[in-house]
Amino acid sequence: MVRIPRVLSALAAVALLAVTAPAAVGQAAPAEGLREVLFVGNNWEGTADVLASSGDLARVGRIDVVPDKAERLREIYLNPVKLGFFLGIRASAGEGHDQFVDDMYTTPDGSAVVVSRPSFADVVSIDIRTGRINWRFPVAGYRADHMAVSPDGTRVAVSASTANTVHVLDIATGRQTGSFSTGDKPHENVFSRDGRYLWNSAIGEVTSALDASWLDWTKGDRKITVVDTQTFRTVRVIDMRARLDAFGRSDLSDAVRPVSFSPDESKLYFQVSFFNGFLEYDVATDRITRLKILPENPATSTDRTTWVNDSRHHGMSMSPDGSKLCVAGTMDDYATVVDRATLAEGPLVPASKPYWATVDGSGTACVISESGADRVTAIDFATGEKRVSVPVGDHPQRVRIGHVPAGWTGPVAR
Repeated sequence: MVRIPRVLSALAAVALLAVTAPAAVGQAAPAEGLREVLFVGNNWEGTADVLASSGDLARVGRIDVVPDKAERLREIYLNPVKLGFFLGIRASAGEGHDQFVDDMYTTPDGSAVVVSRPSFADVVSIDIRTGRINWRFPVAGYRADHMAVSPDGTRVAVSASTANTVHVLDIATGRQTGSFSTGDKPHENVFSRDGRYLWNSAIGEVTSALDASWLDWTKGDRKITVVDTQTFRTVRVIDMRARLDAFGRSDLSDAVRPVSFSPDESKLYFQVSFFNGFLEYDVATDRITRLKILPENPATSTDRTTWVNDSRHHGMSMSPDGSKLCVAGTMDDYATVVDRATLAEGPLVPASKPYWATVDGSGTACVISESGADRVTAIDFATGEKRVSVPVGDHPQRVRIGHVPAGWTGPVAR
C-alpha cells in the first residue's frame, strides 16, 4: 500500500470534496455550424472513420491519421533504439501489426482531430478539411497510449507508456502545459467533470507471458495517480491492491483498466486485468463496495497468455442518467448492459473481440468497437438489445464523440 504524507492526505481530502461534488462546469458547448459525430480509430489501418453519432451510424467520412507515415518510418529505421521499440510494439501489443491510432479528440471549433499514435510515439493534430498535420508532439519514451480531453475542450492528456509519464497539451497548439509521473505503464486518463483533477491508471507490464496469478508481482508498480490540473502535483495515490485485499479478493489483479464514474463522481466502476467483470469503488470512503462477475464464454481459452494485453474484459461506459453500465466482454466475445442498482446483466449481445464502449450522441445507446470483425455496434441502454452494426476499418479500438463542420464529408487536398 502506498502511504500518503499528511500534507498530501489533507490535499486528498480537499480533492475528494471537489471530485464528489456535482460539477459546476460541463463539457464546452460545440461551436455553431458543427455536426456531432463518432470517431472510430482503426488502429492497424491508420485511419479514423467518422460516423453519424446516433441512429444508423452512417459513415460521414474518413481521415488518414498517418499522412506522414513515410517520414516517420524513415526516422525510425535510422535509429536502432527507436526501431527496437517499434518492432517490439508490433510483436507484442500490436499482435503482429503496427499501432497507428489509439485515441482521438476534436478541437472545440471542429477544425482538427488530435490523435495519439502508439507506434510513432507521438500525438498529432490533423486538419479536418485538408488532412494535413497542424502540429506534432513526440511523447517521452517510445509509445503513446490513451488520452483524455478536459471538459472545456482546451487540453488533452496522453499517457507515455514506456516513460511512466502523462503529458498535458494545449489542444490548439500542441504545447505542453504540464506533465506528471505515474506508476508503470500509464494507461487510462479521466478528467473530473469540473476539470480540476486528472485521474491516471498505471496498468504495469501487460505484454509479458508471466500471467500466472502467483507471478503477479512481476507486473510492476500499478496505481491510480490523481493530480491537480493547475499545478500537476499529486493529491492522491490509490493502490487497489490494498483495497482488493480488504474486500477479500486478493486473487484479482490490481491493474485498473477502463473506468466509468457515476454522474456525481461518488462511485468509480473499473475493470482489472484477467477478470470477467468489474468492481465498484466508493471515492469518499476509499473502499471497494461491490463486485460484478459476468458470464464466461465456454469457448474462451483458459490460457491467460492468449488474452490480448492481459485484458479479459476491456471497455465500459455509463448511461447519462447513471442507471446502466455497458460492458465490453472482450475475450468472451459479447457485450452487455448491466443495471447499476441491481448489477443484473441484460442479454449477452454477440460481438467479436469488443475493445471499447462509449455513449452515442443521443445518450440512449452505447457503441462498442468489434476489433475482431472490423465493425461498430450500437446497443440500446433500455433493452440491452443490438440496434445496428456498421463496417469500419481494420481493427477498430477507441470510439469517441467529436465534431466536424456541417456538410463535411472528408478532407479535400489543397
